[in-house]
Amino acid sequence: MTIELEGMKFRAYHGCLESERKEGNDFEVDFRAQLPAAVRAAKSDSLDDTLDYGAVYDIIAREMAIPSNLLENVAGRIVEAIAKEFPQVGDFSVRVSKACPPVNGECRWSRVTLTRQEYGK
Repeated sequence: MTIELEGMKFRAYHGCLESERKEGNDFEVDFRAQLPAAVRAAKSDSLDDTLDYGAVYDIIAREMAIPSNLLENVAGRIVEAIAKEFPQVGDFSVRVSKACPPVNGECRWSRVTLTRQEYGK
C-alpha cells in the first residue's frame, strides 16, 4: 500500500541568503511511503494497522521550523526524524520544494527529493 501526504504548506526560513533567512519563503513538502502492512487497515479500519498521518505531519512541521541553509539538509532531517519515529516504515521519500528560489531568472520551484534508502537506515 502507498501512503502519501502531498502539498503540505509551510512558511519557513531556509536558504543561504540573508534575505531568505530574514523574510522567509513558501515551501511545500510531499511524503510518500510504501507500507505493505497497512493493507490490513483496509479491512480493520484501525489506526493501529497503518501510519498516523497526523504524527508524520507534526514531524515534518517541527523540522520545517528549524532554519537550514540547504533544502538537502531539511530533507535529510525530515527523513531521519520519520525513520526514527516509525522504524516499521520501509522505504519512503520526502520532497521539499521552495517557491520562487532566488536565481537569475524565472523559476517556479526548486526541489529536493530524498529517500530513506539513499539517506541510510
